[in-house]
Order: sequence, then C-alpha cells, then structure tokens
Amino acid sequence: MGEIIAIVNQKGGVGKTTTAVNLAASLAISRNRVLLIDLDPQANATAGFGINGKIITHTVYELFISDVGIKDLVIPTEMKTLYVLPSNERLIGAEVELVDMPSREFILKKKLEQVKDDFDFIFIDCPPSLGLLTVNALVAAKSVIIPIQCEYYALEGLGRIVGIINQIKNSFNSSLEIAGIALVMVDLRTNLTREVIREVKNYFQDKVFKTLIPRNIRLSEAPSFGKPAILYASFSKGARSYLNLAKEVKRNAEKSAGKRA
Repeated sequence: MGEIIAIVNQKGGVGKTTTAVNLAASLAISRNRVLLIDLDPQANATAGFGINGKIITHTVYELFISDVGIKDLVIPTEMKTLYVLPSNERLIGAEVELVDMPSREFILKKKLEQVKDDFDFIFIDCPPSLGLLTVNALVAAKSVIIPIQCEYYALEGLGRIVGIINQIKNSFNSSLEIAGIALVMVDLRTNLTREVIREVKNYFQDKVFKTLIPRNIRLSEAPSFGKPAILYASFSKGARSYLNLAKEVKRNAEKSAGKRA
C-alpha cells in the first residue's frame, strides 16, 4: 500500500505523538510493515519505543543535512514489522539549515522514494509547529491525521492547520488529503467534551473518525516504560481504542488507494 500519513497539530500536548506511536504499533501488531518517522526534536516518539535519543548518533537530522539514506538510519523495535527513524534535539538546527537549501520542501519526499514500497504504512510524527519540518512532512505525505483534544482550546488554530494543508496541496502536493480527525482524551461525562465533538463533526462531517480515544491512565504510563500501549497494557481501554482506530485508518487508506488506482 505504501501509505504515507503525517500526524499534525501545531498545538502541543494534544495527543499527537501518542496517536503516532499507538497507531504505528496497532498496525504492526496486525503484521503490517510500518515505519514511524520522528520529526519532533523533543523525540517523544523515539522514546515511546524505548530508544534513547540522547545516545544515538544517527537520526533524522542526518537525513536532511547529508546524503545518507533512510535505510541507514532506521532502528528496529521489539515488534518485528515496525521500524523507527529516530530524532533528538539536534533536529532543532535543521529548521535554520534548511532555509538556504535548494528544493528544501522536497527533501523528505525524495528520501522516502527509496523505501516507500518497503512499508505498508509510514507515519510522520510532526513537531508542534508549522515550520519547514512540518512542510516537508506534508509535501511527502499522501494524507494527514489531525488529533484534536476534547477540551476548551481544541478548535483554536484548527483553521490554520487546514489552511496550511490547502496551501501545500495547491503549491507542492496536489494529492494531499485529510485522512481524518482523531478525537482524543475524550471524557464523555463532561458537557464540554460532547460540545467539542459536536462542533468538530459539524465542521468536518465524515472526516471525523468514529473511534474515540478516551482519557486513560495506561496510555499516559506506557511512554515511561518505552512501550506503546498495546505492549504495555494490551487490554486497557486506550490500547483497544487505538486498535479500533488503526482498523479505520487501514480501511480508509485502502479506499483511497482504490480511488487513486
């Protein structure tokens, strides 16, 4: 399938990396070949699989500033079909260094050409900003998942994300589409959560995934053990919810692939 999906939200703390890590793991557990690219200098997706970004010497940073290929940088995980392209704080400098590079928006896209047929899904965990790293992800991706936290400021800035996606679509990547909106940190006991869900569905309609990701202590604990929820607490509500979301993502990807064929 070779589906390349960017997971984007310019706000921090909205479950973006949690979604990237657990979607990747949930698809890998079903024997899909998955690559997770950590484009965030905070390297939380890297740590989410027990990889210490502080001690590794080859990361996604080298992908942008040298001729090294993705195959030389990926790290296997304890899940046989899941690989991580790690990050660390050195990536902070990439935004500055990319400014003067030719075709700077297409660097990730060109590098992915080498491996896109080796994987069923490639997830790109973007930084909480809309700079050149995120632009590279959107140019390389076939689709975008936007996690939205069910809280008061959830919709703040959402219009800007959609605007950037449309700009990228018009300028660099005409096939880019929104794969779906993932509603995360859901607590249906509160009126505010139900109101946010209603507003998001009114705006995005059928682009909203049916699976709701609940607030769940196991999802919060899993990163500290260097594991996705499906390996840390497979029967928790959080893990089961991401398994269901992964099924939706796969179905939608197959439909989109059929339309493109």
